[in-house]
Amino acid sequence: MKKIIVTGGLGFIGSNLIELLLKKNFYVLNIDKGTYSSNLYNTNEFKNSKRYKLIKLDIGNKRIKKIFLKYNPLGIFNLAAETHVDRSIDNPESFIYSNIVGVYNLLECFKYFSKNNKSKFIHISTDEVYGDVIKGRTSEKYPYQPSSPYAASKASSDHLVNSYIKTYKLRAIVTNCSNNYGPKQHPEKLIPKLIYNIMNNKPLPIYGKGTNSREWIYVKDHCDALIRVFQKGKVGECYNIGSNKNLNNLLVTKELLKSSKKLIQLGKKVKINFVKDRPGHDIRYALNSNKIKNMLGWYPKTSFKKGIKLTLEWYFKNKSYYKSLSKKDIIKRLGKG
Repeated sequence: MKKIIVTGGLGFIGSNLIELLLKKNFYVLNIDKGTYSSNLYNTNEFKNSKRYKLIKLDIGNKRIKKIFLKYNPLGIFNLAAETHVDRSIDNPESFIYSNIVGVYNLLECFKYFSKNNKSKFIHISTDEVYGDVIKGRTSEKYPYQPSSPYAASKASSDHLVNSYIKTYKLRAIVTNCSNNYGPKQHPEKLIPKLIYNIMNNKPLPIYGKGTNSREWIYVKDHCDALIRVFQKGKVGECYNIGSNKNLNNLLVTKELLKSSKKLIQLGKKVKINFVKDRPGHDIRYALNSNKIKNMLGWYPKTSFKKGIKLTLEWYFKNKSYYKSLSKKDIIKRLGKG
């Protein structure tokens, strides 16, 4: 049976990726240490599948090597990471450990495991490594200029992976993706946070004047791209994954409000509330994804309007999802500096 290992598979993107891999008849081993952003709720649909197994383990643990050897996977998707910029401002230490030291351990274990096979290591990163992009769109050749401790830790991990490719001939690929949204995303992030507040008749907090622009991609499109990279991507390459569609936070919020009105009657307190910006907040991220389109024939399928509709429908059908989380993780303001 074709076996795949996904690290961080209890998280947002990881659980969506596992769902897609199972539909494609892979056996998936999920390695996740179970942090605040990990959620067993995310695996409800497939937790009893005979082709799925969860091992609760930190990616920094040396036991990873034995797991690689035992299961002999065709590929490893590394999505285990601390990902929230605001949390990295408050406490960078866990980001350094998970995103740099943890990745180092994965690479060492994979280096030993992959000596006599053709397994691939797919390292999932972010567009934030490129830093502020006021004009144009960043290609894979654009220099790294991370602003936050989170982005710097991810940039470091990318450099580590690329150094192992060059020095040890590791069969690895790095992907850098734009902002994801969709089902199962922790409400520390903008869109699920706003949905929670809309559902609970609370104001909608927006940093600064809401002009910060992000490139948004529906999570299932991202997962489809990752599988395409695994199957057809060239070892040693880096691939940007994006939608080529930018929206600022104010426009995102207005689209959410517009779509929500079709599902529920909005409460009187559901209004945009501009709050103090976080330190070092980048104005704009924007990727040039021509490489993956031209070389691998991948294109995003979901428009933002359709993706938001699907996202809202999932959260409204899964209200108990929020109950599975710590309330302070949902409502607490982080990243004040």
